[in-house]
Amino acid sequence: MQRFDFAGATAVVTGAASGIGAALAHALAGRGSDLVLLDRDAERLDAVAAEIRAEYPDRHLHTYLVDLADAAATARVAAEIGQRHPRIRLLVNNAGVGLGGRFDQVTYDEFSWVIDINFRAVVQLTHALLPMLKAEPGAHLVNVSSLFGLIAPAGQTAYSASKFAVRGFTEALRHELVDDGIGVTSVHPGGIRTRITENARIGSGVSHEEYAAGRAQFEKLLTIAPARAAEVILRGVQRRRGRVLIGWSAKLPDLLARVLPASYNRLLVTGLNRGVARPAPPASVPSTTST
Repeated sequence: MQRFDFAGATAVVTGAASGIGAALAHALAGRGSDLVLLDRDAERLDAVAAEIRAEYPDRHLHTYLVDLADAAATARVAAEIGQRHPRIRLLVNNAGVGLGGRFDQVTYDEFSWVIDINFRAVVQLTHALLPMLKAEPGAHLVNVSSLFGLIAPAGQTAYSASKFAVRGFTEALRHELVDDGIGVTSVHPGGIRTRITENARIGSGVSHEEYAAGRAQFEKLLTIAPARAAEVILRGVQRRRGRVLIGWSAKLPDLLARVLPASYNRLLVTGLNRGVARPAPPASVPSTTST
């Protein structure tokens, strides 16, 4: 498969109002791509669009305001994108949300909210826009999973379930779409400085004191700039890589999980106690991209 060509491409990016999504939008515009940007935060999305239009006035850019937790709204936006942009070369399912709390500390509705945004919306948008990708030679699909799509620490049942699902969905699609000439990449960010801790919900059974302590500890691990993460992702897309891990905070736990699949959590906890970065404690929120 030839390298991905960004110039003149139409790229769809979800969660584009901040974090990795906003950084991807800027980087794609710099590579010559036209943009279709989705988010639920109108003010921030407008600001990102204005910055890109000012810096790259020749780029075509459309924005869509949508809450991906709403399946009907997602379907309407997907249909409109399909009509207005019949040839899409790149789809990046980047939007994601977090939920702090163990399985017995969250409600079923809270659990489902995470699954809806992090997994169902990925499947729904991919299904709706796949015909457009197939119509564009050299197309590519990117689904952003997480470090917690590689390991599953205590306190992240909903988030890990959603991100492992994204990983499995993406890997199967990679095998299915190879004969169509469509590249597929699963992305697993480590500690990226995004707004997901601000947007995360707290499980109904989690005390605010417990959550605050976990969040403060976890935020110390968010050391990678979104712009750096975007460059790593787009380099992987250009090279048609099937999986992209960002940072040692993703690569080291992935290695431990491969070597010690049933006991890596104990080593990660020990590492944290000795000052080595590891995934968030039970009441904290996960690290990945966010709307």
